[in-house]
Amino acid sequence: MAIVLNGSGLTIEKVVRIARYNEKVELSAEAVEKIKICRAMLEKKIVAREIMYGVNTGIGEFSETVLTDEQMELFQRYLVYNHAAGIGDPAPIEYVRGAMAGRINVLSKGNSGCRPEIPQTLVEMLNKGVTPFVCQKGSVGASGDLAPMSQIALLLMGEGQAYYKGELLDGKIAMDRAGIPIPGLKARDGLAAINGSNVLTAMSAIFLYDANRFLKQAEIAASMTLEALMANMKPYQLLLHEVRGFKGAIRSATAIQKCVKGGDLGEGKLKCKVQDAYSMRSTPQVIGAAHDALAYARSQVEIELNGVGDNPIFIPEKNLSLTGANFQGSPVSLPMDMAGAAITMVCVLSERRMNRLNHPALSVGLPAFLTSQGGLMSGLMLSQYTADMMIVEQRILCMPASIQSIPAAADQEDFVSMGMNTAIKNFQIMDNAYGILGIEFMAAAQALDFRKFTFGKGVTKAKEVVRKHVDFLEIDRPLYPDHTRMKELVKSCEILEEVEKEVGNLE
Repeated sequence: MAIVLNGSGLTIEKVVRIARYNEKVELSAEAVEKIKICRAMLEKKIVAREIMYGVNTGIGEFSETVLTDEQMELFQRYLVYNHAAGIGDPAPIEYVRGAMAGRINVLSKGNSGCRPEIPQTLVEMLNKGVTPFVCQKGSVGASGDLAPMSQIALLLMGEGQAYYKGELLDGKIAMDRAGIPIPGLKARDGLAAINGSNVLTAMSAIFLYDANRFLKQAEIAASMTLEALMANMKPYQLLLHEVRGFKGAIRSATAIQKCVKGGDLGEGKLKCKVQDAYSMRSTPQVIGAAHDALAYARSQVEIELNGVGDNPIFIPEKNLSLTGANFQGSPVSLPMDMAGAAITMVCVLSERRMNRLNHPALSVGLPAFLTSQGGLMSGLMLSQYTADMMIVEQRILCMPASIQSIPAAADQEDFVSMGMNTAIKNFQIMDNAYGILGIEFMAAAQALDFRKFTFGKGVTKAKEVVRKHVDFLEIDRPLYPDHTRMKELVKSCEILEEVEKEVGNLE
């Protein structure tokens, strides 16, 4: 069943279904009617020669230049040409599809002034698999993601390039093969197609979807390590977290309890310390803080997915054209900087737990570096080095982009969000996060193989999945294939899916 885009109700899950899993979309009849009403108002204002930014004026520093009737339509073409100014490697197809879905949803609110043919063509492109070639770099996250969105808009003129059925083709060829009429750009259409932070918002939506699943896996990995280290489980009792009140910590403690339930540790059958180190007993508070940070970021991203990020904005019921800065990406880039830091924080905690598994003075009787032949063999000593390197890279990437504004356009655009930088670096942070957590999973499984008691149902299932991909380290071998397999395993979410089948949803 197609996802209806009508200006409201677009969630990060729906964005992922459209962007990653190619779910069909449709524009609601009510949305088409709103777009037509707004367009009729705009055309009356054009005939009345009312001055409207980006319709019959230039943009940026040229906003005081009034265009003639002959120039208005040409201006939309040259506007897209000039702003299609990105550089380098293409953005992944799912980012572009997500941006297109977000832009359709914005236009469907009927406040952008474009013709209905613009969002209708984008709908056909999504449904028929025509995805514009878009350079990932070039947007400063204000006035919208102008550079990447302009590469999408080139297709509306039968230009640019696009992927279709696995081939990169000239834009017109891709549109013709898919049977999609080219609408062209009339007054306002070009700016309406590009004037929003839709690429960075789509990327943020996809990141948050993946980040939530990553955090659930972090709780599974923590549960395995806690069992291996015979942790005191009192810090995971819900009452402890309920009296403080943070929702994320309550959620995290609940997930860990589910994973260890049914095992000797969870049932209180093992002797443990009175109090464990912070990296063990603070796990619900730390992962919980990340849950709370992502929840806030999600709220901001979903507001943006369903808001009007244009300039100008048209209010047909009041016959108004309002100019402002709703394209500014800061409401998304600031919380998304925090989201990247939250994932890094959880990875630091993961590495500290992995350190305790390796460290003979901290591992509660486990062999040093998790090898029974220490001296001749080094076990997982070097796995920690790899995790440490990736954490340092994450820390470098955690410098907020939202404070990095550089003025442009003759100082007319003198503060920008740099939200695209945030979106790009967040995926680099997540790529490392998969590897770091994969190493903890591998170390925890190795440690559990030295223990002879009964593990929780969730922990047992997680260990089974790990052992499908990586063997017990009896004697030293090159570990880079294991590390890479574990990274891909975490990214695939196979562990999460199998554990949730066993113990229920961890959310």
